[in-house]
Amino acid sequence: ESRAANASNKEINIQWYIPSLAKPSNDTETKVLLLYAYNTKPVKISNMKIFSSVSMFSGYLWIPLARVISLQEKLSNLKQEVEMLMQSSKSLSSASEPKSFLEQSETLEIILSKKPKMNVAKVHLDEKTEEVAKRCLSEVKALLSVVPALSLPLTEIPFDVTLQSIASLEDMFDPTKGCIITEESLFNWIISLFH
Repeated sequence: ESRAANASNKEINIQWYIPSLAKPSNDTETKVLLLYAYNTKPVKISNMKIFSSVSMFSGYLWIPLARVISLQEKLSNLKQEVEMLMQSSKSLSSASEPKSFLEQSETLEIILSKKPKMNVAKVHLDEKTEEVAKRCLSEVKALLSVVPALSLPLTEIPFDVTLQSIASLEDMFDPTKGCIITEESLFNWIISLFH
């Protein structure tokens, strides 16, 4: 069974289409097509001909390519800032707890034996990084909102900030690839923008 036929949990699938000739009329700037599909309940498709679901949704948005690239760069910078905050908080917490040589070598063995996973721990942002995050997310909101003119800048971050959630957003706005988003609070925020 293919992954395309099954979704064991809520997820959003994002794909980009960069048309060569199919450009909306009356537009001078290059636009790309954001294609999205999401399910709000687990889905298993065994036969496409008889399948119908009230928990699956899809749609598309035309977005200026220059804005997508600019936002992706900002999200990439934000991800680096979040990584640095995590590193500094780890080094502060590990500095306060001295370990014996044996404990350190055991910890190293555990780290080396595990595959690297994206961190899903909530990150406490400093004031500067929080402001950068709010600006980036306000831009995400403006690009994805059905009525962008009514999209006001965010005064608070609408989901739990983790390294995984910021990395997912960065991937989402990379027009060279697609992504799948499953984090609950990020999922809920994004689908609220599509309505």
